[in-house]
Amino acid sequence: MKAIVYSSTGSSDVLEFVDRPVPEPGPGEVRVRIAISGVNHSDWKAREFGHRGGALMYPEVVPHHDGGGVVDAVGEGVDPGRVGQRVWVWEAAYKRPHGTAAEYTIVPSRNAVPLPDSLSFEVGASLGLRSVAAHRCLLAGQDGPSRLGPGALAGCTVLVTGGAGGVGQAAVQLGTWAGASVIATVSSPEKAKLALAAGAAYTVDYRSDTAVADIRALAPSGVDLIVEVASTVNIGTAMEVLAPNGTVASYGTEGTSTLTFPTRQAIGRNLRFQFVMVMTMPEADKDLASADITEAAAAGAITVGEEAGLPLHRFPLHRSGEAQDAVQGGIVGKVLVDIGESAP
Repeated sequence: MKAIVYSSTGSSDVLEFVDRPVPEPGPGEVRVRIAISGVNHSDWKAREFGHRGGALMYPEVVPHHDGGGVVDAVGEGVDPGRVGQRVWVWEAAYKRPHGTAAEYTIVPSRNAVPLPDSLSFEVGASLGLRSVAAHRCLLAGQDGPSRLGPGALAGCTVLVTGGAGGVGQAAVQLGTWAGASVIATVSSPEKAKLALAAGAAYTVDYRSDTAVADIRALAPSGVDLIVEVASTVNIGTAMEVLAPNGTVASYGTEGTSTLTFPTRQAIGRNLRFQFVMVMTMPEADKDLASADITEAAAAGAITVGEEAGLPLHRFPLHRSGEAQDAVQGGIVGKVLVDIGESAP
């Protein structure tokens, strides 16, 4: 099979376009013939910085967690009826050497989620980590494993910071599907159009001197939940706009890695801060998330393309380095790698 691999950390130059044997699934695993691979920030970060203290977990790594394709073989203990099933794949490269930047990948059966026939592989490859993170954030105010669906967030005002970003855009779409009134912060009129296309009820320019007042004008009693991309930078705004008993769900940070907030004020208002890392979520929450995300996508709540607020950027497999560089450079939209177009 054709594959992208790396055996040392560094810039995208360490990525190689190679031929490798087609892997065989082990017990509890499925093999998926990948049609499209999705690229995330975690992919270039793992390549550049490694895993265990800068080292790689394996002598050679095939990158990328997300993808869309068809199950073509199953391991021991997996229903043979899964062969031929269209699936969306996620978390493929977590503690595993076989990511989706290859013609075939091997994943635990639960990480190959059935993809309804009505959904394209482009949609399937665009779900994955970003949607699971958004799902987790939107339910951060709940206790225990919860489900997200129509009406689940009815009456709730959600502020999504960076509403035109990958996780932000998924949070806008899922939050709107669940019945929330969604306010998205953006940095330009162009990004405002994308957030509104995704379903945001309102947008606010976070660079404006009146950003806090603008949010409070839209939510006079405060927002119930903040899906936060830059918690260390935005903590001041959060404390100004959160309603009593509100929640901040933080999946990202900028600048310093140290978060400082007024503890007395947070305690007095019963505020909740939930930090989100998809890979270390409980398995039960992951299973609920993948089920809810599939339901939302099948209902048309998660869509891709310019008209949906999520522009797509396509690269052939041998240009995966350029695809990762585009994500690292902050390109707006979802970056996809077309596996079928593998010849230089």
